[in-house]
Amino acid sequence: MTTTNKITVTVPKADNNSSPIIHSATVSAPTNIACIKYWGKADSHYNTPINSSLSVTLDQSDLRAVTTASASLAFNEDRLWLNGSEELNAATSKRFRACVDGVRALATEKIDPITKEVLVSKDDWKHMNVYIASYNTFPTAAGLASSAAGYAALVAALVELFGAEETYPGEFTAIARQGSGSACRSLYGGFVAWRQGGKKSDWSDSIAEQVADEAHWGEIRAVICVVSDAKKGTSSTAGMSTSVATSELLAFRAKEVVSKRMKLIEDAIKAKDFDSFGKITMMDSNQFHATCLDTYPPIFYMNDVSKSIVQLIHRYNDWSGEIRAAYTFDAGPNAVLYTLEKYVIEVLALVLKYYPCKSEDLMGGKYVNNKDMVAKALAYELDSGLVQMLEQSCSVRDIGDVKMVYCTGSGPGPQVLDASSQVFEFKVE
Repeated sequence: MTTTNKITVTVPKADNNSSPIIHSATVSAPTNIACIKYWGKADSHYNTPINSSLSVTLDQSDLRAVTTASASLAFNEDRLWLNGSEELNAATSKRFRACVDGVRALATEKIDPITKEVLVSKDDWKHMNVYIASYNTFPTAAGLASSAAGYAALVAALVELFGAEETYPGEFTAIARQGSGSACRSLYGGFVAWRQGGKKSDWSDSIAEQVADEAHWGEIRAVICVVSDAKKGTSSTAGMSTSVATSELLAFRAKEVVSKRMKLIEDAIKAKDFDSFGKITMMDSNQFHATCLDTYPPIFYMNDVSKSIVQLIHRYNDWSGEIRAAYTFDAGPNAVLYTLEKYVIEVLALVLKYYPCKSEDLMGGKYVNNKDMVAKALAYELDSGLVQMLEQSCSVRDIGDVKMVYCTGSGPGPQVLDASSQVFEFKVE
């Protein structure tokens, strides 16, 4: 971890003039990109959805949140730092409190592994305040599910810190869901469903379940085109609220469409049927953005560059006679292109041809995160028939229309990191 991500915090000495005891845990958590979209809250208090959803958990090599959770009697209040800056009044935030208090209620004793001495009792944890520091390795609030990774990392770090244990399967995901809905899906790797729930009055059945782990369909790849790394104009929370209140299409989608698509896409994942997986993914992305347009006033997350990517992928699939790539857009203009390992170089070659960058950025690794894949894509010769067909309907975009490209795949859920990755540096005075 670079030193720029470190947070230096001063803490007072203990009553006996010694250094205070500080318990810490550091965890990384992945982002996830939905194939069946979550849009609309059924219950704002419990932060539950009007429909189920399904996503792919992405590899953490480049896209992850890293969070350190620390607890000590020396801390006089709960505090939170995000991407290097302290969030004032975080201790009273409903979402923050739901995660911290929810996990702490499940805490167990901390026992020395060698002496078996009880270092912290269950009751002791209740008297300690927590310091939380987190940072993302990718653009925040631009439609790459940064809040999902962040709240998943928060819950996972607290679970590790407190030695928390679930009282029913999926309880940790129910807690993460109260921080950010899609965060519940980032607590598992591979392919993850968030079940709508609602049969229980406290919505404890609104939890995430793993459909298949990352090893099940290891050939899945994702090429992410960052069209904008700026904060989106309409937040997901605000957008959902307006859509639920005004879009009849959204209500129809939740009642009549999603459950059928969930069954179809789960079957496709289990059968490794990319044609069905890709078609459902694209159709659901399109319908999600249609509900945004059906919202009054309408919400525009995709832009002209986004739409050109949609057109390019459809033309590419038409030429190949099969679905080789599938686009999906969350609440933002950035495209996630799912494909298979055998086609990922061809897909990247298309992206580099139609969404160019400065040559120094391409060769210097500033445009694409994987230099080896860039070399292979540049050496790849696109079929002349494909190029000729694309020239009739697709044009090369301006340099800068796509800011960054990430090449990645499916990956595991949260990972516990060693002490060297801790975000805090505590200074005792």
